[in-house]
Amino acid sequence: MSDSKPKIYCVGGAVRDRLLGLPVRDHDWVVVGSTPEEMVSRGFKPVGADFPVFLHPGTHEEYALARTERKTAAGYKGFNVYAAPDVTLEQDLLRRDFTINAIAEDTDGKLIDPYHGQADLKAGVLRHVSDAFAEDPVRILRGARFAARFDFSFAPETLALMRRMVANGEVDALVVERVWQELARGLMEKHPSRFFLTLRECGALKKILPEVDALFGVPQPAHYHPEIDCGVHVMMVIDDTAKHRCSLEVRFAALGHDLGKANTPADILPRHIGHEMRGVDLLKGLCARLRVPSESRDLALLVAKQHGNIHRAKELRADTIVKLFDACDLWRKPERFELILQTCESDAHGRTGHENDAYPQTEYLMNCARAAQGVNGGDIARVCADKNLIAAKVREARILAVERVVNNNKK
Repeated sequence: MSDSKPKIYCVGGAVRDRLLGLPVRDHDWVVVGSTPEEMVSRGFKPVGADFPVFLHPGTHEEYALARTERKTAAGYKGFNVYAAPDVTLEQDLLRRDFTINAIAEDTDGKLIDPYHGQADLKAGVLRHVSDAFAEDPVRILRGARFAARFDFSFAPETLALMRRMVANGEVDALVVERVWQELARGLMEKHPSRFFLTLRECGALKKILPEVDALFGVPQPAHYHPEIDCGVHVMMVIDDTAKHRCSLEVRFAALGHDLGKANTPADILPRHIGHEMRGVDLLKGLCARLRVPSESRDLALLVAKQHGNIHRAKELRADTIVKLFDACDLWRKPERFELILQTCESDAHGRTGHENDAYPQTEYLMNCARAAQGVNGGDIARVCADKNLIAAKVREARILAVERVVNNNKK
């Protein structure tokens, strides 16, 4: 490309993260003053389906032609895109979501910041660049994710705009695949509770995750910690999973472990009667609606069903512990059982003043699991005269092995 034009700028997250002193993973580039034909003639490979985006022939990084967008229909795909050599850098930056993402850097390292993103970076503020923000409901989810990542607050006018977007039904146009994508990324941020609390603050949580929204305001059982409600408890739990750098599957299970409490009468809560199964039904519906991947769904459902038993592990008989192992499919998926225990440990930490408590159930149940797994089914099968009894004999041996652990623990 010539020295005078077109001009290339690094934009978006790479500039933002460098200014924050964070590692820069990917670079995005905008090209001002070029055409698709010229980009192709210089070896760039076109990849954009909705607007002109090209891969650099050497680095394979994305280069997009400067463009403007005009809303033409509901949802986040209803845009008319205009990309031409006369589109300026300022016009391209104007269509971006937040001022912190609307900073560009030229090839000489000079920053171009027409919308004062650097000031908002220093102040820790998420502020929309223009009212065009309201044209794309995904930006609400992205804003919630940035709040969870950077622990930034929202400018009052931006939060007000997000509320209007929800009230106007823009969130209803979100497709489930994009909701799950942003939800999963939000869960993996440093402060995942901020993602959900942001959505709740602007009214979007009730639309997107009504099962989670319904937990707020519901009192915890008296023997838990009644000073926090069920919604706050779940937020503390998911933040604990982030603190311990747990996997997405564990974090999603933490989010969905207590959904049944919102529909359970307060006098039932202390006895753990009924709310687990109601929670399982609600969780099944949520997973089906958002098309949650099977690994996250299956772990979450097991945690929702079994976390009460795991918390009370030391009160359980050996045969009940083996039933727990059966239900969790310990024999075929021992790694998943460890993920279940991780989730339950974070659940126990989701109470004020108990964030760093020990959780002896993990070591206890792992000792029981190792004892049960040590039973050699092949040896039992070889000496069992009636092959129809092999499964029962293996089960008996597993119960005896676990019983020895249970009895040792009582000494």
